[in-house]
Amino acid sequence: MLEFAWPWFFYLLPLPALAWLLPEARQQEAALRTPQFKALASLQTTEAGIRRRFIWRLLITLAWCALIVAGSQPRWVGEPISLPSSGRDLLLAVDISGSMGTEDMVVNNDPVTRLAAVKKVVGEFVERRRGDRLGLILFGSQAYLQAPLTFDRSTVNTLLAETPLGIAGGKTAIGDAIGLAVKRLLDRPAENRVLILLTDGVNNVGEVTPIQAAQLAAQEGITIYTIGFGADQMQVKGLLFDRTVNPSAELDTQTLTDIANLTGGLYQRARSTQELAGIYEALDQLEPIEVDQETYRPEKSLYFWPLGIALAASLCVAGLWLLLSWQRSARTLRPPHGEVAS
Repeated sequence: MLEFAWPWFFYLLPLPALAWLLPEARQQEAALRTPQFKALASLQTTEAGIRRRFIWRLLITLAWCALIVAGSQPRWVGEPISLPSSGRDLLLAVDISGSMGTEDMVVNNDPVTRLAAVKKVVGEFVERRRGDRLGLILFGSQAYLQAPLTFDRSTVNTLLAETPLGIAGGKTAIGDAIGLAVKRLLDRPAENRVLILLTDGVNNVGEVTPIQAAQLAAQEGITIYTIGFGADQMQVKGLLFDRTVNPSAELDTQTLTDIANLTGGLYQRARSTQELAGIYEALDQLEPIEVDQETYRPEKSLYFWPLGIALAASLCVAGLWLLLSWQRSARTLRPPHGEVAS
């Protein structure tokens, strides 16, 4: 429907009439002289002049009314649109320490780093979370909130995809990542607080230990799902022969399990890209939470239409004025009847 942002503008409509009714304005009107005075006076004497005078006043009135309507900021308000009424608040904590550069994963039959595999799998997970609020925490030696909780899945995915390896430091601060998540989830409803933490190492730096942070999260009703990522075997080339190593030897499985148990979550181990994808698909089964129904009404500004009408009417007024001036000049230069111009 049609609405006006500044409806008080319509009180200005009678302003020209009030100005004309002022005694000072009427006294000055009798003394006004212009070069086109005779041409304007002729409008009152002939039938054509009366029509022109009517058109003149009509155009001026139209221009003034259109300006008032434009100034009142008209806008078209559409039908109410409901926002998603069901969803989850999920914070994703992703380890980007130096060890995530280990090339022990395979994507499309090509060897890739752990971080590249995480970007692909978590990116697909983010795209599936239609209607959920998602946030992103990146941690290495320090933990950073890369994206607050938002419905904008595209932005979260882009921020994750553009994250370079090791930008947060080469070590792993799991406790700080959990502590930052607790801080960011405190203002959310108690039943909505979920953190999904992925790491490939052991906590070796930070202000708080993972268990202390997990205990704090449990007190605040935050559920933490932990994922230990990395292959168990990897071929490393040597001078004489290849050898098999365990690139995930430092993965602290016990601590990750304790974190999940303390908060009512679940610890899962992902040794390949396929297993990681399966874990995130399983996490899709989290129960949705009910949130307050929210609606909004799209608005479209319409002020430019009356503004265009006012401009067109003003141009017509100016054109009529120039036409009267030209006609008066032509009559002045025309020789009297019966005489020949020399």
